[in-house]
Amino acid sequence: MNLLIELLAFAVAIGVLVVVHEYGHYSVARLCGVKVLRFSIGFGKPLFQWVSPKTGTEWTIAALPLGGYVKMLDERETSGAPIPVDMLPQAFNRKSVWRRFAIVAAGPIANFLLAIVLFALVFATGVTEPAAVVAAPAPNTPAAMAGFDGGETIVAVRTGNAGESEQVRSWSDLRWKLLGAVFDHKRVVLSAKDAHGTSDFQLDLRGLSEKDVDDDFMSHLGFEPGGGKLTVAGVQPGSAAQKAGLAAGDRLRAVDGIPTDNATAFIAYVKSHAGKPVTLQVERGGPAGQAGQAAGKLEDISLVPQSQRDDATGQQVGRIGAELATQVPSIDVRYGPVESLQLGARRTWDLAVYSVRMFGRMIVGEASLKNLSGPVTIADYAGKSARLGPSAFLSFLALVSISLGVLNLLPIPVLDGGHLLYYLVEAVTGKVVSDRWQLVFQRAGLACIVALSAIALFNDLARLIHF
Repeated sequence: MNLLIELLAFAVAIGVLVVVHEYGHYSVARLCGVKVLRFSIGFGKPLFQWVSPKTGTEWTIAALPLGGYVKMLDERETSGAPIPVDMLPQAFNRKSVWRRFAIVAAGPIANFLLAIVLFALVFATGVTEPAAVVAAPAPNTPAAMAGFDGGETIVAVRTGNAGESEQVRSWSDLRWKLLGAVFDHKRVVLSAKDAHGTSDFQLDLRGLSEKDVDDDFMSHLGFEPGGGKLTVAGVQPGSAAQKAGLAAGDRLRAVDGIPTDNATAFIAYVKSHAGKPVTLQVERGGPAGQAGQAAGKLEDISLVPQSQRDDATGQQVGRIGAELATQVPSIDVRYGPVESLQLGARRTWDLAVYSVRMFGRMIVGEASLKNLSGPVTIADYAGKSARLGPSAFLSFLALVSISLGVLNLLPIPVLDGGHLLYYLVEAVTGKVVSDRWQLVFQRAGLACIVALSAIALFNDLARLIHF
């Protein structure tokens, strides 16, 4: 059943993204007076064909659905009989360089516009997100050095002491604001509330570089969602947790005297204490707790995490053999129509800039090529987001749409960005890039695309079979 959901979600995602991208090319081509011969979703053998009696365009759905194309009337791509003289003004190559530029750029721009609309729809309909409550930060992290103890709710962020304060509504909102500050190497002030009132915390991000930014950059800064309940969901037979007496339903309150309400921080602490005794403060009782214990009773449990090899790093780490469940405080976030569009545009811009910078870091070796993903990973995340609900799937669709737009704008021949580069050269020099050089660049660009596709497919397989 999960495989069916993944395949269906993947087909919907790819179908929507390809149609939007190619329709961008198609619509601007029509506005510029170019005759479109074929609009194809997919490649290979046609499964469905229909010719519009009004425009003469052939609409096609082909067997291989991983992409699509718009074929326009072009003197350079004719086979057989030449184009009739009366149709020459409708040929793509006869249009001005700026019209050709607009037609090619319209595909990626359509992907960005789709992302803005999808994000705006998510913001307008509302989404339940974790509240911006901070867990106790790890020592020596920026959050710890800023003075956070854990349990504070961040309500606003501003740049420096004189910057304009921006409201923080959720954990996701906080993450995006800090991501922008890291990229811009800024010092920010976070306003947070706790039981004693509202305080300001100075967070200096100027010493961080872009190589410090990855999917887990919030953890590197010392920020993890807090304020929730960390409970034991299950215990593995023969594990250190079972031998110490931990049971499903036990709530973990502290480890070695350090309050804990976040699974990530707790697991990191246990990993760093392989073979070393740790003391857990546990609240137990009720039907899910250990039999015979009064509800709400606090008890200290000592155990020694077993040393095991971590498959990801190859190092020995500590494990106690307990499955954890975290219940964090959440908040319903909803915006008005105008604000939703503004936030959608800002989120799209931020993600596009982040994608470009990440790709640049991979080129210069500051980021791992493991960040590249292919169709298998996309299908996996499509299925997971679809199971989480409409908001998650729309957000995933917007993210992939942005990635597709950025990828197509890269100055690589074969892609839209390569053609745009040709047109810029033509606009500056007044001369069309020769067919000979275009052929050379096209072969180089094709080699780049094949290499990137191979790396992405390898990463997909590596994630799938864990090697």
